[in-house]
Amino acid sequence: MSIAALSEQEILRRESLQQLRALGIEPYPAEAYPVNAWAKDIRDNFNSKPDAYKQVYIAGRIMSRRIMGSASFVEIQDSTGRIQVYLKRDDICPDEDKTLYNTVFKKLLDIGDYIGIKGYVFLTQTGEISVHTEELTILAKSLKPLPVVKRDESGNIYDGFTDPELRYRQRYVDLTVNPEFKEIFIKRTKVISTMRNYFNEQGWLEVETPILQAVHGGAAARPFATHHNTLDMPLYLRIANELYLKRLIVAGFDGVYEFGKMFRNEGMDRTHNPEFTSMEIYVAYKDYVWMMEMVENCLEKVATEVNGSTLVKVGDHEINFAGPYERLSMYDSIFKYTGIDVSNMDEHALRQTCRDLAIEVDNTMGKGKLIDEIFSAKVEANLIQPTYITDYPVEMTPLAKKHRTKEGLVERFELFVNGKEIGNAYSELNDPLDQRQRLEDQLLLAGRGDEEAMAMDEDFLRSLEYGMPPTSGLGIGIDRLVMLMTNQSTIQEVLFFPQMRPEKKAKVITIDDFVNIGVPAEWVPVINKMGFNTPEELKAANPNKVFNDLGGMRKKLKLDLTMPDKDSVMAWFA
Repeated sequence: MSIAALSEQEILRRESLQQLRALGIEPYPAEAYPVNAWAKDIRDNFNSKPDAYKQVYIAGRIMSRRIMGSASFVEIQDSTGRIQVYLKRDDICPDEDKTLYNTVFKKLLDIGDYIGIKGYVFLTQTGEISVHTEELTILAKSLKPLPVVKRDESGNIYDGFTDPELRYRQRYVDLTVNPEFKEIFIKRTKVISTMRNYFNEQGWLEVETPILQAVHGGAAARPFATHHNTLDMPLYLRIANELYLKRLIVAGFDGVYEFGKMFRNEGMDRTHNPEFTSMEIYVAYKDYVWMMEMVENCLEKVATEVNGSTLVKVGDHEINFAGPYERLSMYDSIFKYTGIDVSNMDEHALRQTCRDLAIEVDNTMGKGKLIDEIFSAKVEANLIQPTYITDYPVEMTPLAKKHRTKEGLVERFELFVNGKEIGNAYSELNDPLDQRQRLEDQLLLAGRGDEEAMAMDEDFLRSLEYGMPPTSGLGIGIDRLVMLMTNQSTIQEVLFFPQMRPEKKAKVITIDDFVNIGVPAEWVPVINKMGFNTPEELKAANPNKVFNDLGGMRKKLKLDLTMPDKDSVMAWFA
């Protein structure tokens, strides 16, 4: 049997839990609570419509309280914010029995507990909107104390729950004590819903495609691999949904899109999480030039809906999402920021250029990857305002159509904002023979050790052979877009539950650990209640005091246990 190392607060809260049940109060009732009012709604509308709040049911966490004899003030927090609640002993205990106020409220409830309040809204003598309690209901007992967040009179935090490791790992605590961060996730939802509404208005269909895929295609990335036991075959978490969405264009849909999770078995940093959200859309009979205009219209709408303007503050910059956006070809952008023309360089010359620019490369990288390394190192950080980088080398983009006028290039653009790529689009390759050759070239790169090279997808090639109309496709990284719209510098801030390293667990102490130093098994819970959660903590204590306290605990708890003699207790400390 294992025993959790509980703090004094946690022990006291568990004792309060048992005392509530002993009083016949269920701390986790099954019945629904008839909430009909919320803190923000009351604060915003009470002064103009006081008659609408003559009987309210409001519920939330206790976040602070001031007990003043037979009357008290409590601040509760619901999903919309905080509001003050006034409790008077004789109102909630109209009969002679005052247990609900004197014992339950004053002694057995804690910060963090959920309560329900039936009452009416009024103004205190100081003019604060409050709820006068007529009935108090316990809805959930909190067994762990919330972190204490200190605020000044203006509500500004000066001693908060700010450790990123704890905030991201315990988001449920973070959003409870730092509710202002909820606005990030509310805006995230607005970003997605605005895009969805825009696409639906154009008549494009939202679809779902497989997450487990037999072939990891649609992007250059290292996949997560798994195995299906029944089929006895390897499967991969998708790195992109592109190839399935194109199959649906082959099937006859004019426009399809999907918001979905993608998975890439790669590094983690401020802008990368191994699980991320992407939106991909494919529209028949369009090209990448048309797509640039569509993206400008869509993002202008998103920025306005989320922030009320096309101008968005991002760090030290003010980003303007109103189109048109600047357009630079890949080669021109490298020349602009390095003075080097790479357009006619072969692989050997590109590799030497990387060395000259102190860019680390390896032998697995082909021509396209080398150009991409130069671009990433020397160009990206300069692209602050929305900028389209267009016309990529064919080696970099196996799924895009060859450029209509420029030999060796493809019709592709990436959208960069604040130095990071947030969107990628093509005039999609619909020539099945050209597509096969491109994927075979990718196999050669894989043979050189490139773990991000695309795999051969025979079923996708077969679908193209049935005929796919001219199509433009786009992928946008939702997490990075939300970072921009909410002025956040790390992807972890815009994910409810970002991927984290394994939590370092404290060693689980068992009864046997205490028995091994001589403590009788039946006395171990008593030792724990005295605050000793490990044998080491016990051995660090004063032996005589421990012996005396054991006697005191035996009497206090009315234990029917044989008291160990003093010599036995002294032996525990040997």
